[in-house]
Amino acid sequence: MKNIVVTGGAGFIGSNFIRYLLKINNDVKVYNLDILTYAGHLESLEGLDTGRYEFVRGDINDRNFLEKLFFEKQIDTVVHFAAESHVDRSIQDPGQFVQTNILGTYNLLETARQYWAKNLANMPKRFHHVSTDEVFGMLNHGDAAFHEKTPYAPNSPYAASKASSDHLVRSYFHTFKMPVTISNCSNNYGPYQFPEKLIPLMILNAVKGLHLPVYGDGQQIRDWLYVEDHCQAIYMILTSGVIGETYNVGGNNQPPNIDIVKMICKILDEKLPSSPYIPHEKLIHFVQDRPGHDFRYDIDISKIRRELGWIPTHELEQGLIKTVEWYLSNSNWLNSVTGTDSFQDWISINYSKR
Repeated sequence: MKNIVVTGGAGFIGSNFIRYLLKINNDVKVYNLDILTYAGHLESLEGLDTGRYEFVRGDINDRNFLEKLFFEKQIDTVVHFAAESHVDRSIQDPGQFVQTNILGTYNLLETARQYWAKNLANMPKRFHHVSTDEVFGMLNHGDAAFHEKTPYAPNSPYAASKASSDHLVRSYFHTFKMPVTISNCSNNYGPYQFPEKLIPLMILNAVKGLHLPVYGDGQQIRDWLYVEDHCQAIYMILTSGVIGETYNVGGNNQPPNIDIVKMICKILDEKLPSSPYIPHEKLIHFVQDRPGHDFRYDIDISKIRRELGWIPTHELEQGLIKTVEWYLSNSNWLNSVTGTDSFQDWISINYSKR
Protein backbone atom coordinates (compact mmCIF):
# COMPACT_ATOMS: atom_id res chain seq x y z
CA MET A 1 0.00 0.00 0.00
CA LYS A 2 1.36 3.38 -1.04
CA ASN A 3 -1.49 5.63 -2.10
CA ILE A 4 -4.77 4.85 -0.36
CA VAL A 5 -8.12 6.46 -1.02
CA VAL A 6 -10.54 6.18 1.90
CA THR A 7 -14.07 6.96 0.76
CA GLY A 8 -16.35 8.49 3.37
CA GLY A 9 -13.29 9.35 5.42
CA ALA A 10 -14.98 12.30 7.12
CA GLY A 11 -17.62 10.01 8.59
CA PHE A 12 -17.56 8.13 11.86
CA ILE A 13 -15.73 4.91 11.03
CA GLY A 14 -13.81 6.41 8.13
CA SER A 15 -12.26 9.18 10.21
CA ASN A 16 -11.30 6.72 12.94
CA PHE A 17 -9.74 4.43 10.33
CA ILE A 18 -7.68 7.25 8.82
CA ARG A 19 -6.35 8.15 12.25
CA TYR A 20 -5.55 4.50 12.96
CA LEU A 21 -3.90 3.98 9.58
CA LEU A 22 -1.63 7.01 9.86
CA LYS A 23 -0.66 5.92 13.37
CA ILE A 24 0.22 2.35 12.46
CA ASN A 25 1.78 2.80 8.99
CA ASN A 26 4.36 5.51 8.32
CA ASP A 27 4.77 4.72 4.63
CA VAL A 28 1.33 5.46 3.20
CA LYS A 29 -0.28 8.56 1.72
CA VAL A 30 -3.98 8.74 2.57
CA TYR A 31 -6.54 10.58 0.43
CA ASN A 32 -9.82 11.17 2.19
CA LEU A 33 -12.57 11.25 -0.44
CA ASP A 34 -15.82 12.60 0.99
CA ILE A 35 -18.70 14.67 -0.36
CA LEU A 36 -19.45 16.00 3.17
CA THR A 37 -23.10 15.17 3.66
CA TYR A 38 -24.73 15.75 7.06
CA ALA A 39 -22.67 12.87 8.50
CA GLY A 40 -19.25 14.02 7.23
CA HIS A 41 -17.27 16.40 9.43
CA LEU A 42 -13.73 17.60 8.80
CA GLU A 43 -13.58 18.50 12.50
CA SER A 44 -13.12 14.75 13.05
CA LEU A 45 -9.76 14.90 11.26
CA GLU A 46 -8.19 17.99 12.75
CA GLY A 47 -4.50 17.80 13.65
CA LEU A 48 -3.44 15.13 11.13
CA ASP A 49 -0.06 15.17 9.38
CA THR A 50 -0.82 16.95 6.11
CA GLY A 51 2.37 15.52 4.64
CA ARG A 52 0.72 12.08 4.56
CA TYR A 53 -2.95 13.05 4.57
CA GLU A 54 -5.02 15.01 2.07
CA PHE A 55 -8.74 15.75 1.97
CA VAL A 56 -10.39 15.59 -1.46
CA ARG A 57 -13.99 16.68 -1.71
CA GLY A 58 -15.92 14.77 -4.34
CA ASP A 59 -18.75 12.43 -5.27
CA ILE A 60 -18.22 8.71 -5.85
CA ASN A 61 -20.91 8.92 -8.54
CA ASP A 62 -18.80 11.38 -10.57
CA ARG A 63 -16.80 9.09 -12.87
CA ASN A 64 -14.75 11.87 -14.46
CA PHE A 65 -13.72 13.08 -11.02
CA LEU A 66 -12.82 9.55 -9.88
CA GLU A 67 -10.77 8.81 -12.98
CA LYS A 68 -8.79 12.04 -12.55
CA LEU A 69 -8.20 11.30 -8.85
CA PHE A 70 -6.94 7.76 -9.48
CA PHE A 71 -4.65 8.91 -12.29
CA GLU A 72 -3.19 11.96 -10.51
CA LYS A 73 -2.70 10.25 -7.14
CA GLN A 74 -1.77 6.82 -8.54
CA ILE A 75 -4.23 5.09 -6.22
CA ASP A 76 -3.34 1.46 -5.49
CA THR A 77 -5.64 0.80 -2.52
CA VAL A 78 -9.31 1.61 -1.88
CA VAL A 79 -11.02 1.35 1.49
CA HIS A 80 -14.69 1.98 0.76
CA PHE A 81 -16.72 3.33 3.68
CA ALA A 82 -18.81 5.90 1.79
CA ALA A 83 -22.46 5.02 2.25
CA GLU A 84 -25.78 6.25 3.48
CA SER A 85 -25.99 4.25 6.69
CA HIS A 86 -28.95 5.18 8.89
CA VAL A 87 -31.96 2.86 8.69
CA ASP A 88 -34.42 5.59 9.69
CA ARG A 89 -33.26 7.80 6.82
CA SER A 90 -33.54 4.90 4.38
CA ILE A 91 -37.19 4.54 5.33
CA GLN A 92 -37.80 8.21 4.53
CA ASP A 93 -35.70 8.40 1.35
CA PRO A 94 -34.77 4.98 -0.13
CA GLY A 95 -33.66 6.51 -3.44
CA GLN A 96 -30.66 8.23 -1.93
CA PHE A 97 -29.46 4.89 -0.58
CA VAL A 98 -29.76 3.27 -3.99
CA GLN A 99 -27.83 6.15 -5.57
CA THR A 100 -24.96 6.25 -3.09
CA ASN A 101 -24.62 2.68 -1.88
CA ILE A 102 -25.25 0.78 -5.12
CA LEU A 103 -24.42 3.12 -8.00
CA GLY A 104 -21.61 4.80 -6.07
CA THR A 105 -19.99 1.44 -5.37
CA TYR A 106 -20.32 0.48 -9.05
CA ASN A 107 -18.64 3.69 -10.19
CA LEU A 108 -15.80 3.22 -7.72
CA LEU A 109 -15.28 -0.41 -8.75
CA GLU A 110 -15.30 0.38 -12.43
CA THR A 111 -12.92 3.30 -12.05
CA ALA A 112 -10.47 1.20 -10.04
CA ARG A 113 -10.74 -1.74 -12.44
CA GLN A 114 -9.99 0.32 -15.53
CA TYR A 115 -7.23 2.40 -13.97
CA TRP A 116 -5.46 -0.60 -12.43
CA ALA A 117 -5.66 -2.61 -15.68
CA LYS A 118 -4.03 0.21 -17.65
CA ASN A 119 -1.54 1.54 -15.13
CA LEU A 120 -0.86 -0.92 -12.29
CA ALA A 121 -1.28 -4.29 -14.00
CA ASN A 122 1.70 -5.95 -12.30
CA MET A 123 1.63 -4.10 -8.98
CA PRO A 124 -0.09 -4.96 -5.67
CA LYS A 125 -3.60 -3.52 -5.39
CA ARG A 126 -6.55 -3.92 -3.05
CA PHE A 127 -10.19 -2.85 -2.97
CA HIS A 128 -11.73 -3.34 0.46
CA HIS A 129 -15.47 -2.88 0.85
CA VAL A 130 -16.91 -2.21 4.31
CA SER A 131 -20.41 -3.59 4.82
CA THR A 132 -22.83 -4.45 7.61
CA ASP A 133 -24.34 -7.45 9.38
CA GLU A 134 -27.79 -6.10 8.50
CA VAL A 135 -27.53 -7.69 5.04
CA PHE A 136 -28.20 -11.04 6.74
CA GLY A 137 -31.60 -10.01 8.08
CA MET A 138 -32.91 -10.70 11.57
CA LEU A 139 -32.30 -13.31 14.25
CA ASN A 140 -34.65 -14.58 16.94
CA HIS A 141 -33.74 -15.88 20.38
CA GLY A 142 -31.77 -19.10 20.02
CA ASP A 143 -30.81 -18.61 16.37
CA ALA A 144 -27.18 -19.20 15.47
CA ALA A 145 -25.06 -16.09 14.87
CA PHE A 146 -24.52 -14.75 11.36
CA HIS A 147 -21.50 -16.26 9.59
CA GLU A 148 -19.91 -15.57 6.22
CA LYS A 149 -22.11 -18.12 4.43
CA THR A 150 -25.41 -16.94 5.97
CA PRO A 151 -27.88 -16.23 3.13
CA TYR A 152 -28.64 -12.56 2.59
CA ALA A 153 -32.12 -11.45 3.72
CA PRO A 154 -32.09 -7.63 4.12
CA ASN A 155 -35.14 -6.09 5.75
CA SER A 156 -34.67 -2.33 5.24
CA PRO A 157 -33.84 -0.20 2.21
CA TYR A 158 -30.48 0.51 3.84
CA ALA A 159 -29.67 -3.18 4.31
CA ALA A 160 -30.88 -4.00 0.80
CA SER A 161 -28.65 -1.34 -0.72
CA LYS A 162 -25.63 -2.65 1.19
CA ALA A 163 -26.44 -6.22 0.16
CA SER A 164 -26.54 -5.08 -3.46
CA SER A 165 -23.16 -3.37 -3.13
CA ASP A 166 -21.68 -6.53 -1.57
CA HIS A 167 -22.87 -8.56 -4.55
CA LEU A 168 -21.33 -6.06 -6.96
CA VAL A 169 -17.96 -6.20 -5.22
CA ARG A 170 -18.01 -9.99 -5.15
CA SER A 171 -18.93 -10.13 -8.84
CA TYR A 172 -15.92 -7.99 -9.77
CA PHE A 173 -13.66 -10.56 -8.15
CA HIS A 174 -15.22 -13.53 -9.91
CA THR A 175 -15.69 -11.83 -13.29
CA PHE A 176 -12.72 -9.49 -13.55
CA LYS A 177 -10.37 -11.01 -10.95
CA MET A 178 -10.21 -7.71 -9.10
CA PRO A 179 -8.31 -7.95 -5.80
CA VAL A 180 -11.26 -7.33 -3.49
CA THR A 181 -12.10 -8.17 0.11
CA ILE A 182 -15.31 -7.54 2.03
CA SER A 183 -16.04 -7.16 5.72
CA ASN A 184 -19.46 -7.25 7.37
CA CYS A 185 -19.39 -5.54 10.74
CA SER A 186 -21.78 -5.21 13.66
CA ASN A 187 -22.89 -1.94 15.31
CA ASN A 188 -19.92 0.37 15.87
CA TYR A 189 -19.58 2.89 18.68
CA GLY A 190 -16.88 5.24 19.90
CA PRO A 191 -15.46 8.74 19.23
CA TYR A 192 -16.68 10.94 16.36
CA GLN A 193 -20.01 9.15 15.84
CA PHE A 194 -22.76 11.45 14.59
CA PRO A 195 -25.39 11.62 17.35
CA GLU A 196 -28.35 10.33 15.39
CA LYS A 197 -27.19 6.85 16.44
CA LEU A 198 -28.17 5.30 19.76
CA ILE A 199 -25.09 5.68 21.96
CA PRO A 200 -24.00 9.26 21.17
CA LEU A 201 -27.64 10.42 21.15
CA MET A 202 -28.16 9.01 24.64
CA ILE A 203 -25.00 10.75 25.89
CA LEU A 204 -25.94 14.07 24.28
CA ASN A 205 -29.50 14.07 25.59
CA ALA A 206 -28.63 12.86 29.08
CA VAL A 207 -26.05 15.60 29.59
CA LYS A 208 -28.69 18.16 28.61
CA GLY A 209 -31.42 16.57 30.71
CA LEU A 210 -33.51 15.70 27.66
CA HIS A 211 -35.59 12.58 27.08
CA LEU A 212 -33.66 9.45 26.21
CA PRO A 213 -35.79 8.03 23.36
CA VAL A 214 -35.79 4.23 23.22
CA TYR A 215 -37.61 2.44 20.39
CA GLY A 216 -40.46 0.11 21.37
CA ASP A 217 -39.66 -1.76 24.59
CA GLY A 218 -35.89 -1.51 24.13
CA GLN A 219 -35.41 -5.27 23.90
CA GLN A 220 -33.78 -5.21 20.46
CA ILE A 221 -30.38 -6.90 20.52
CA ARG A 222 -27.28 -5.77 18.65
CA ASP A 223 -23.65 -6.81 18.68
CA TRP A 224 -21.54 -3.81 19.74
CA LEU A 225 -18.05 -3.25 18.32
CA TYR A 226 -15.69 -0.52 19.52
CA VAL A 227 -14.61 1.44 16.47
CA GLU A 228 -10.85 1.14 17.03
CA ASP A 229 -11.18 -2.64 17.17
CA HIS A 230 -12.99 -2.46 13.83
CA CYS A 231 -10.20 -0.32 12.35
CA GLN A 232 -7.63 -2.88 13.44
CA ALA A 233 -9.65 -5.66 11.81
CA ILE A 234 -9.88 -3.78 8.51
CA TYR A 235 -6.13 -3.16 8.51
CA MET A 236 -5.45 -6.83 9.12
CA ILE A 237 -7.78 -7.78 6.25
CA LEU A 238 -6.01 -5.27 3.98
CA THR A 239 -2.57 -6.59 4.81
CA SER A 240 -3.22 -10.31 5.41
CA GLY A 241 -6.72 -11.14 4.17
CA VAL A 242 -7.24 -13.51 1.25
CA ILE A 243 -8.36 -11.83 -1.97
CA GLY A 244 -11.98 -12.62 -2.80
CA GLU A 245 -12.87 -13.49 0.80
CA THR A 246 -15.42 -12.00 3.20
CA TYR A 247 -14.76 -11.57 6.92
CA ASN A 248 -17.32 -10.94 9.66
CA VAL A 249 -16.22 -8.45 12.32
CA GLY A 250 -18.07 -8.20 15.65
CA GLY A 251 -17.55 -7.22 19.25
CA ASN A 252 -18.89 -10.27 21.11
CA ASN A 253 -21.37 -8.06 23.01
CA GLN A 254 -25.13 -8.60 22.62
CA PRO A 255 -27.13 -6.88 25.38
CA PRO A 256 -30.61 -5.46 24.71
CA ASN A 257 -30.65 -1.78 23.71
CA ILE A 258 -32.31 -0.78 26.98
CA ASP A 259 -29.34 -2.25 28.88
CA ILE A 260 -26.97 -0.14 26.79
CA VAL A 261 -28.93 2.98 27.68
CA LYS A 262 -28.95 2.10 31.37
CA MET A 263 -25.18 1.48 31.31
CA ILE A 264 -24.63 4.91 29.78
CA CYS A 265 -26.82 6.47 32.46
CA LYS A 266 -24.83 4.76 35.21
CA ILE A 267 -21.53 5.93 33.72
CA LEU A 268 -22.82 9.50 33.49
CA ASP A 269 -24.01 9.35 37.10
CA GLU A 270 -20.43 8.56 38.09
CA LYS A 271 -18.73 11.00 35.71
CA LEU A 272 -21.09 13.91 36.45
CA PRO A 273 -21.79 13.66 40.19
CA SER A 274 -23.07 17.26 40.37
CA SER A 275 -25.52 16.85 37.48
CA PRO A 276 -29.08 17.93 38.36
CA TYR A 277 -30.37 15.00 36.29
CA ILE A 278 -29.07 12.16 38.47
CA PRO A 279 -30.14 9.44 38.21
CA HIS A 280 -30.00 9.87 34.43
CA GLU A 281 -32.03 6.70 34.02
CA LYS A 282 -35.16 8.66 34.94
CA LEU A 283 -34.82 10.45 31.57
CA ILE A 284 -35.60 7.25 29.61
CA HIS A 285 -38.77 7.49 27.51
CA PHE A 286 -40.06 4.79 25.19
CA VAL A 287 -41.10 5.96 21.72
CA GLN A 288 -42.93 4.39 18.80
CA ASP A 289 -40.88 1.59 17.27
CA ARG A 290 -39.47 2.06 13.77
CA PRO A 291 -41.22 0.21 10.89
CA GLY A 292 -39.83 -3.27 10.29
CA HIS A 293 -37.37 -2.99 13.18
CA ASP A 294 -35.12 -6.08 13.23
CA PHE A 295 -35.15 -7.77 16.63
CA ARG A 296 -31.67 -9.26 16.96
CA TYR A 297 -28.26 -9.34 15.29
CA ASP A 298 -25.32 -11.50 16.33
CA ILE A 299 -22.15 -12.11 14.36
CA ASP A 300 -19.76 -15.06 14.36
CA ILE A 301 -16.14 -13.86 14.25
CA SER A 302 -14.50 -17.31 14.27
CA LYS A 303 -13.20 -16.99 10.69
CA ILE A 304 -11.27 -13.74 11.17
CA ARG A 305 -10.02 -14.99 14.54
CA ARG A 306 -8.88 -18.28 13.06
CA GLU A 307 -7.36 -16.99 9.81
CA LEU A 308 -6.01 -13.55 10.78
CA GLY A 309 -5.71 -13.77 14.55
CA TRP A 310 -8.03 -10.82 15.18
CA ILE A 311 -10.22 -10.51 18.27
CA PRO A 312 -11.83 -7.40 19.77
CA THR A 313 -9.83 -5.94 22.63
CA HIS A 314 -12.50 -3.76 24.25
CA GLU A 315 -15.08 -5.15 26.63
CA LEU A 316 -18.40 -3.34 26.33
CA GLU A 317 -18.27 -1.46 29.64
CA GLN A 318 -14.69 -0.39 29.01
CA GLY A 319 -15.58 0.85 25.53
CA LEU A 320 -18.64 2.71 26.78
CA ILE A 321 -16.63 4.44 29.50
CA LYS A 322 -14.05 5.57 26.91
CA THR A 323 -16.83 6.74 24.62
CA VAL A 324 -18.64 8.74 27.30
CA GLU A 325 -15.37 10.31 28.42
CA TRP A 326 -14.57 11.32 24.83
CA TYR A 327 -17.93 13.03 24.31
CA LEU A 328 -17.71 14.81 27.65
CA SER A 329 -14.25 16.10 26.71
CA ASN A 330 -15.14 17.16 23.16
CA SER A 331 -18.12 19.45 23.52
CA ASN A 332 -16.82 21.73 20.76
CA TRP A 333 -16.95 18.87 18.24
CA LEU A 334 -20.38 17.86 19.47
CA ASN A 335 -21.76 21.39 19.24
CA SER A 336 -20.35 21.86 15.75
CA VAL A 337 -22.11 18.79 14.34
CA THR A 338 -25.45 19.16 16.15
CA GLY A 339 -26.01 22.91 16.19
CA THR A 340 -28.20 22.99 13.10
CA ASP A 341 -31.95 23.28 12.63
CA SER A 342 -31.93 20.21 10.37
CA PHE A 343 -30.44 18.02 13.11
CA GLN A 344 -32.96 19.22 15.69
CA ASP A 345 -35.84 18.71 13.23
CA TRP A 346 -34.59 15.19 12.52
CA ILE A 347 -34.52 14.26 16.18
CA SER A 348 -37.99 15.72 16.71
CA ILE A 349 -39.49 13.79 13.79
CA ASN A 350 -37.93 10.43 14.58
CA TYR A 351 -38.00 10.31 18.38
CA SER A 352 -41.30 11.87 19.39
CA LYS A 353 -42.56 10.73 22.78
CA ARG A 354 -45.14 7.96 22.73
